[in-house]
Amino acid sequence: METVAAAAVPAGAPAEDGRTRDRVSALLLEHGPQSATELAARLGVSPAAVRRHLDGLVAGGRVVELERSPSTQGASGDAAGERRRARRLPEREAPGGRRGRGRPARRFTLTDTGRSAFPHAYDDLALTALRFVAEHGGPDAVRAVAEQQLAGLAQRCSTAVDIAVEQAGDGAAPVDRAQVLATALTTEGYAATASAISSGGQLCQHHCPVAHVAAEFPQLCEAETAVISRLVGTHVQRLATIAHGDGICTTHIPTQRAPRAGNNGAPESPVPAGRAAAGGAPVSPAGASTRTTPSIDRERTPA
Repeated sequence: METVAAAAVPAGAPAEDGRTRDRVSALLLEHGPQSATELAARLGVSPAAVRRHLDGLVAGGRVVELERSPSTQGASGDAAGERRRARRLPEREAPGGRRGRGRPARRFTLTDTGRSAFPHAYDDLALTALRFVAEHGGPDAVRAVAEQQLAGLAQRCSTAVDIAVEQAGDGAAPVDRAQVLATALTTEGYAATASAISSGGQLCQHHCPVAHVAAEFPQLCEAETAVISRLVGTHVQRLATIAHGDGICTTHIPTQRAPRAGNNGAPESPVPAGRAAAGGAPVSPAGASTRTTPSIDRERTPA
């Protein structure tokens, strides 16, 4: 019977470790930065056991050890008390069971990643705010909010695209810009990729930070599509969105056809590839000025 009981412990250990680490995280959230000894007292376990869990949380990016300098130890106004605590705690806080003289207690706190694991109501707050805007200002007011919300993202991505275009010169096709844009969007949390296909290019976003809100307010998707269109320098077509239940936000970037010889006129605004504006004006070539907002084929909203 003893052998069976001993063998059963390792099987449940990972789950138990996960629960204990969740409790450690919750205590750090509730009480702020703490040492292993303080956490152990609240959990009713040994400091050594808490340190093992803290090591795991640090490795996972959920917790970080605070750096303590002499200037911050007395910032509370009780320098003598801090020194007394520093003399009492080091022997228990030294890693690996070693006794450390004069070393202040190691304290730990949650990282942004650790905090994000707890429930939040950001989507509810955004939905409440946009519903209020829609009720009092109508769809155009919601669109203005969406465009303003994406302005910062557009500026940051535009910088990366402009640098790439400058380096490539006239050879920066929309698909090439999409490759750079995908990298910039990935740093913003969109997990984006871009690839060349027979009909042009394709930009895929595997994550949408505002999917739940955009499901009710498609103006967010429309504003984002407009940003993509401006940055790649041609019209684009949204084929799928996470907000509408698709697995990936997919944007098609059609191949631009070269202008026909003898036609020097340029349309007032870019038009879809393969079509010309009234009067026979050709499609704008790749690399043309993007001061005018390119046209966009908006995504279809399910009935």
